[in-house]
Amino acid sequence: MNSNEGQPDGPRMNTRAKENLLDRMRNAHQSAERNRIARSEREVPAPVRRSQQSFEDLPEYKQVLTQQAASQQLGIANPFYRAHQTAAGATTVIDGRKLINFASYDYLGLNRHPHVLAQAHDTITTFGISASASRLVAGERPVHAELEERIAQFYGVDAAVCFVSGYLTNVAAISCLLGPKDLVVHDEFIHNSALAGIKLSGATRRLFKHNDANDLENVLRTVAGDYRRILVIVEGVYSMDGDVANLPAILKLKAEYGFWLMVDEAHSLGILGRRGRGTFEHFGFDPHEVDIWMGTLSKTTSSCGGYVAGSAALAAVMKASAGGFVYSVGLAPVLTAAAIASFDILEREPERAAALRQNGALFLKLAQEAGLDTGLSAGFSVVPVLVGDSLRAVQLSNDLLAAGVNALPIIHPAVPEGLARLRFFITSDHTADQIRQTVALTAEKLKALTDRNFGLASVDIEQMMKMLATR
Repeated sequence: MNSNEGQPDGPRMNTRAKENLLDRMRNAHQSAERNRIARSEREVPAPVRRSQQSFEDLPEYKQVLTQQAASQQLGIANPFYRAHQTAAGATTVIDGRKLINFASYDYLGLNRHPHVLAQAHDTITTFGISASASRLVAGERPVHAELEERIAQFYGVDAAVCFVSGYLTNVAAISCLLGPKDLVVHDEFIHNSALAGIKLSGATRRLFKHNDANDLENVLRTVAGDYRRILVIVEGVYSMDGDVANLPAILKLKAEYGFWLMVDEAHSLGILGRRGRGTFEHFGFDPHEVDIWMGTLSKTTSSCGGYVAGSAALAAVMKASAGGFVYSVGLAPVLTAAAIASFDILEREPERAAALRQNGALFLKLAQEAGLDTGLSAGFSVVPVLVGDSLRAVQLSNDLLAAGVNALPIIHPAVPEGLARLRFFITSDHTADQIRQTVALTAEKLKALTDRNFGLASVDIEQMMKMLATR
């Protein structure tokens, strides 16, 4: 007699149920997969044996080695990944030395504010550290909705959505809203995260000359009728140059050409406007005129993550369809609470934003009087000192560190070669003496390097190539 005789056939039914479920899951993606296969089979190449390239052979890695060899030849220490041994604000501690610090985003000095720390502590006690899941399924906490409501109220718009990363915010929002039939037009100096989002979306990309509304109009005039959706992206305060977007001129174009406008407020929230409400307060226009307000929570608000603010429909689309929201863990409750506490202080202490603007104006004035090239900076949260040569910028950073100032270089490929700079982030907590001392040291150290013709021109290419050959 069969050993299964008289036994229920439940196990066989479970197997069939599992197979049916797998078939349904596969069918959900079958249409897209058939299209992909059809495209790949239009021209079927003959099988080819190939060897996998090693990471050591990648041109990107060789570029790193080239930079290291040039630095080694000139005796330049790596200025990046300096480990801070305390919470960094107007001052910091590196290798046991207290330094004047111009390399951190703590614009309003809130990172160690007692209210922020208390709110963070209380939230950890209640919720622990992590949201532990996507907000869509099990990661939602009351503080998430509270923060989004605060951001929307702060901007005077309908709704907001928070993401776990500022970089991810641009990537997720742009790729969610745009597709291959659409067009994105952006300032030539837009942040890399926006470029990544455009690439992921598959939309056509066009750029216009930096902060040039006339050039933007030239682009729109030639292409506006060919696309389903058009998005224009600018920054409130540009992160590399410190100038302010010409939003009044762009809004006039928006009324004529009918595009969506996205403004990245990462370096203007808490900085621009009498109460630090950002670009719209700075220029005095209705915030509803901008379709997408985007920003980060890691600068003025002492937290981490990013946000999109605008209409209720925009927020609903983000929460339903943006992969960076749907498939990412929810913002850690403690970070959410810290951001809320930062908004508390920003709203009740507008003098912090005023102090920051005063410090930025002082830094810009003194730097220009000292003959330093501050580029396009308007003297708000970001003031660059253009050096030109990447190696010279790196050594200037190291010389300032030795003299007691922490300021980091921005070099190729982050900026074109010839436009390397030190970027100074101004905070409300910097003192006038710290600013004067830093500007004087920067001018002194840069002049010494320039007089020595220190930089790429002094690299012995033959010796550097020999060094690379031995690696």
